[in-house]
Amino acid sequence: MIPREKDNIVYIDSDSAPRIIHSGEDFLYEHLPIGTRVIYPNPPIKGLPHPEAAIRYALNHPEEKDPLYAQLRPGMKVTIVMDDISLPLPPMRLPDVRQRVIEILLQILGDHGVDDIRLLIANALHRRMTPAEMKRAVGTKIFERFYPKRFINHDAEDPEAIVKLGETALGEKVKTHRWCAEADLTLYVNINLVPMDGGHKSMGIGTTDYEGLLANHNPKTMLEVNSYMDPSASELANSGNRIGKVLDEHLNVFHIETALNNRMYDRSMEFLGKNEDDFTEVDRLAFQALRWTLKRVPRAAKREVFMRVPAPYDIIAVHAGATEPTHDKILAKNFEQYCVPVKGQADVAIIGIPFVSPYNVNSILNPLLVQVMALGYLYNMYRKNPFVKDGGVMIIAHPLDDDWDQKCHPSYIEFFHRCLPETRDSFQLHRRFEREFAKNPTYIEMYRRGTAFHGAHPFYMWYWGDAGRKRVGKVICVGGNPHTARILGWETAKTLTDAIERAKDLTKPNPDITMLHIPPILMTDVTL
Repeated sequence: MIPREKDNIVYIDSDSAPRIIHSGEDFLYEHLPIGTRVIYPNPPIKGLPHPEAAIRYALNHPEEKDPLYAQLRPGMKVTIVMDDISLPLPPMRLPDVRQRVIEILLQILGDHGVDDIRLLIANALHRRMTPAEMKRAVGTKIFERFYPKRFINHDAEDPEAIVKLGETALGEKVKTHRWCAEADLTLYVNINLVPMDGGHKSMGIGTTDYEGLLANHNPKTMLEVNSYMDPSASELANSGNRIGKVLDEHLNVFHIETALNNRMYDRSMEFLGKNEDDFTEVDRLAFQALRWTLKRVPRAAKREVFMRVPAPYDIIAVHAGATEPTHDKILAKNFEQYCVPVKGQADVAIIGIPFVSPYNVNSILNPLLVQVMALGYLYNMYRKNPFVKDGGVMIIAHPLDDDWDQKCHPSYIEFFHRCLPETRDSFQLHRRFEREFAKNPTYIEMYRRGTAFHGAHPFYMWYWGDAGRKRVGKVICVGGNPHTARILGWETAKTLTDAIERAKDLTKPNPDITMLHIPPILMTDVTL
């Protein structure tokens, strides 16, 4: 088990054990300076005892909508939209929550004579899911019933598939997939892994195209965000809400939102979430055996070790109905699971970078994705105030290998090696290069026919780090490739000790140091 609630925050003393710090597909195991504050995740909230019953209850008792069965009639058109492979992380143990919800939806639809049903993956400009990944998400029976003609990935570059519904008062374009626009009822099946997921973002961003994303996936919007994980303080969320409200005026959308706990590790690796002071001898031996194995296999094999071990997540909440009241209830459960009260900010933050992000499932965590994990996601794991002071230092751990997946991230390679050496200024990148990449016919074809992220996507990954980049004084990467680090504007250190000494030079001789013991997911509720 992971630390008990009273053990969320540990201050290192002379007798403390070394701490595990994720470093991609490997780990550091380091003694931290005395006085370092280590923040651990909350224990997993207990899963719902009967998740299928909870799903049915939510469908029959929705928020500010008629029960699902009351909206059905024979012969109507229904589109079921679902989150793509970017959720949850890592992929969850079967059955996937999407399968559980959709099986019940199909049964209810069938009972009411509805058989004109289509399934759509809301992948926006993310890569297409492969048939095997689609099958895993919904189960064999559903896959074989609907694939390939009635179960597809959203194609943001298919002009026949995109319908413009209007604009917001600020001129933001509101677009969606034709299957949603022409449906009598759209059912959105959501997995709310973190608070920035779900709500109006699901449809408004997940089913639009490049022109639609210009409204919010841009440098100006990203710099107006306090925390991506606090929707009330996020201009990204505000834009998504404006777009979603217009979309709801035109379509009948019924949301089914789910929240998961943070039970990321199964029994074979559950020691990785524990307080190291509580390790048993068996835990220590298991960790040493894992490190021994990882040091002796190539990087591709290391990825397999982690990618092939599904997370035993449990469903802890299900709500359905109108967009905003449904999402509000799920957000409350997210915060209950993730938020840890913390007093005071840190001068220096230590964060390990895990092996997976929303953008490299079954692929490589390349240097650009390490950047977005550090400054886009993990830096923003807070409400109210950042856990690291403005001008402070972030120490991360990752090899930062110049290693890329040419099938999934072809445009990333050109962006990293051509654009970033010219400028790291997001406004210049947006103005000089973004549309060229977005309209590149080769990248469009690889997005539409292969498993490539859209040509514009690497720009979003860079913009996503802007809020953290603006506020953090310096990033030091332990064990990182100096060449790739220089392109990112980071420094490197060979050891954690070296990085901490460098951070002291950049802050003060006796800095307040905080380590976030991530993963599993946690958020800090910082009071000053």
